[in-house]
Amino acid sequence: MRTQVGIIGAGPAGLLLSHLLHLRGISSVVLERRSRAHVEQRVRAGVLEQGTVDTLVAAGVGERLLREGLPHSGIELRYGGAAHRIAFDKLVPDRRITVYGQQEVVKDLIAARLAAGGDLRFEVPDVAVHGLGAEPHVSFGGERLDCEVIAGCDGFHGVSRPSIPEGVLTVYERDYPFAWLGVLARVPPSAGELIYARNERGFALHSMRSPALSRFYLQVPPDADAGDWPDERVWAELKARLETVPGFTLATGEIVEKGVAPMRSFVAEPMQYGRLYLAGDAAHIVPPTGAKGLNLAVADVRVLTEALAAFFATGSARLLDGYSAARLPRVWRAQHFSWWMTSLLHTFDDDDAYARRLQLSHLDYVTSSEAAAATLAENYVGMPW
Repeated sequence: MRTQVGIIGAGPAGLLLSHLLHLRGISSVVLERRSRAHVEQRVRAGVLEQGTVDTLVAAGVGERLLREGLPHSGIELRYGGAAHRIAFDKLVPDRRITVYGQQEVVKDLIAARLAAGGDLRFEVPDVAVHGLGAEPHVSFGGERLDCEVIAGCDGFHGVSRPSIPEGVLTVYERDYPFAWLGVLARVPPSAGELIYARNERGFALHSMRSPALSRFYLQVPPDADAGDWPDERVWAELKARLETVPGFTLATGEIVEKGVAPMRSFVAEPMQYGRLYLAGDAAHIVPPTGAKGLNLAVADVRVLTEALAAFFATGSARLLDGYSAARLPRVWRAQHFSWWMTSLLHTFDDDDAYARRLQLSHLDYVTSSEAAAATLAENYVGMPW
């Protein structure tokens, strides 16, 4: 079996890359070890930058996004008994965010690829990458896929990055001393915009997925078990961390999903080797505080698509050769912002009184200085593409 681009992973990065290549007349095969039901149901990111929305709409997969997505023109920082709105509509009036679940993006992309006759293969066993120099190919389940280029879009735990020879990559990483307990509840959101709450008990985030579904996160110890968090405990802790300003009451209801996610920063440099190109979580991970993971993956794919289009149209590998160099400055910008947001809003067990007071002073600066608020807003909604 032969194709032009072999894509490993049917998450947002792999599916969008396959679709964008299709629009350029470039063939691809997408291999995914999980089932279609699994990738369509797993709840992940939900905040789309303006550039991500524009990309999906331009690619013809944004109809449902525009109809069902929830546009937001600001976020709230809540601490010290007060609420402070970061007004995107004032600070960056040409851009905003849209709340639309990653699993919904995946559903839209799968539907588009299948409607166009795309070759998507789920529950593929034993995927391995070979011949990254002269004869790139992918083996799986006793079959062989020959291709000119391989795109590794299979996430942090995938097979693509480990297939690069030892010593080629330089890895930068940091594990945080806490995790997030994520909760999906069948209850209308208690606020019209996202609330980022800094509390001495730990960080909390109020988000949403639809007018009837709310998404919450709680800072918990890194070894926390979701099974130790019955519904009553979850609601009590969310109320303690969010009901800290006059007039705000948290609506409660049926919890339909819980899970604990570790907090990690990770970058592998370079994002390519031979004819293998990494995109999304295969190359970099950010803590979710800054809402950058999915958006970084989409930006990777946009750049990689242009490079592949030039390669197959002209034979020139100039853009492909420069893919990693083109992406890493933006990746590190997102790394810094995500680390900064995480450090600004979470409590650290080893912080002394000075460190905690300094954190509050920093929050005061962000919420009182228009220049500081504008920097937060510009990074949160995403710099222009």
